[in-house]
Amino acid sequence: MKAVVCKAWGPPDSLVVEDLPEPAPGPGQVRIAVRAAGVNFPDVLIIQGKYQVRPGLPFTPGSELAGVIDALGPDVAGFKVGDRVIAFVAHGAFAQQALAPVQALLPMPPGMDFDTAAALTLTYGTSHHAVVDRAALKAGETMLVLGAAGGVGLAAIEIGKALGARVIAAASSGEKLAVCKEHGADVLINYSDTDLRAAVKEATGGRGPDVVYDPVGGAYTEAAFRAIGWRGRYLVVGFANGEIPKLPLNLALLKGASLMGVFWGEFARREPQANLAAMLELLGWLAEGRIRPRISGRYSLEQAAGALADMAARKVTGKVVIVP
Repeated sequence: MKAVVCKAWGPPDSLVVEDLPEPAPGPGQVRIAVRAAGVNFPDVLIIQGKYQVRPGLPFTPGSELAGVIDALGPDVAGFKVGDRVIAFVAHGAFAQQALAPVQALLPMPPGMDFDTAAALTLTYGTSHHAVVDRAALKAGETMLVLGAAGGVGLAAIEIGKALGARVIAAASSGEKLAVCKEHGADVLINYSDTDLRAAVKEATGGRGPDVVYDPVGGAYTEAAFRAIGWRGRYLVVGFANGEIPKLPLNLALLKGASLMGVFWGEFARREPQANLAAMLELLGWLAEGRIRPRISGRYSLEQAAGALADMAARKVTGKVVIVP
């Protein structure tokens, strides 16, 4: 089978595509013929050795996929060859075949396409965990989303609207904000040419947002935290900007505000039943049309480096997928 291989820590153009032996599923595992694999910002960090988790070299990157089970390992129950499934794995998705433990599988609903299925787990799982579980956003509250046109940002907008909240989308261009509006954002802020704190203050009548969703980090974090409302909840989702910001903690004191870490992968590992319940709610919202993953690009295995380079350069809106 063909697979993308990371042989040494480095940028996307250091990846290669090679022919590898078909993987054999072990106890409690299935082998999946991959039809689509989602590309995420952590993939960019993982291949450079900059993520919280470092796979042993060499490895195949990619953590979320959708496909068809083509082999079962021993002691597998509840699934059979031919089942269409969604899976979230530690790595290995950017390949024609991938292994996944049974507990990482979710049956694909009838009628769902593989691209959409591959775009659901990490981005929507992260945003559901952040907005619903950690921040407990309520109907009538206001949420500010930074980096709002990215995969997790658009997911946060849609989840906020599904909960009945008012959503302020902040992004770096008019084109990206137009995408945010298509996905339900109520207020648009271009923080590349606008004072973010002042714009948020104006959009909230001086009150500030109840929740701030921040997958970006960098220079905008302090401005957003200074704009937060009383008893606000600040969601630390990631650092797509590349800079881990430092905050004066007196700001949390003055606003009675909370800083909340969001690590969906660890949540899914430690609390699998809660994660399953979240995924089922998301699938219900998808069926109702309340969320709709945006697939803005499709790449072959040979184009995987380009997909990751576009992600690193923040050229992607919504999600892109690799189609082996």
